[in-house]
Amino acid sequence: MTIKAVVFDAYGTLYDIQSVASVTEQAFPGYGDVITQVWRIKQLEYTWLRSLMGTYEDFGVVTRDSLAYTLDCLGLDDGGAAARRIFDKYLHLDPYPDAIAALTALHGRKLAILSNGSPDMLGALTRNTGLDGLLDDVISIDAAKVFKPDPAAYALAETRLGVTPREVLFVSSNPWDVAGAKAFGFTVAWIERVSRETMARELARSGPLPPLTMFKALRTQMDVLGFEPDHRIASLAELARVVSA
Repeated sequence: MTIKAVVFDAYGTLYDIQSVASVTEQAFPGYGDVITQVWRIKQLEYTWLRSLMGTYEDFGVVTRDSLAYTLDCLGLDDGGAAARRIFDKYLHLDPYPDAIAALTALHGRKLAILSNGSPDMLGALTRNTGLDGLLDDVISIDAAKVFKPDPAAYALAETRLGVTPREVLFVSSNPWDVAGAKAFGFTVAWIERVSRETMARELARSGPLPPLTMFKALRTQMDVLGFEPDHRIASLAELARVVSA
């Protein structure tokens, strides 16, 4: 089946979620790394919990709530000013260095984002980083009122782009998202930014494990759910080869 559309996850795939660390460290010196990792872990957990509980709130609410949890857990409070600055970074995340070149190389096929992000967050982020002009559509799961990996979230790509699941190459660096997209029926490319060998070396180091290493162990290694990606790549730069093949 010909690939007619390439659909990208946003957070962690086109955009580096770790780029918030500079802001968290500036706001709370000495705590930047642990804030960044706990915040992201709880942010994802809250999307899954709200989907399971049937109590949907958009990604802006989830992101603020998970940040509030993180700061409270660590006993950090400055009256809210720092939290607002930290949240604002989600509207100005750094694209991965190869994002623009990868999207440009795929010109001629439908290109879209399918993200848990709310429409206003995704709109601001793509405009602020210049990716909006390279995409045919930016799809928020807000239209389905349920977060990925629920099948209803992935089905939005069919409706919006007018393609069948087999005509979509879905691209994500998040293993849980890869499993969800593959279960739905997409052809899936997983960006394996942290190889098993690299992960093993980090975990084998003596002494306490830093928060980033724990995050990598929990969120960057392929989950054992019975669904494997069709393609394993190390970067966005490899996508043009995958699509042409």
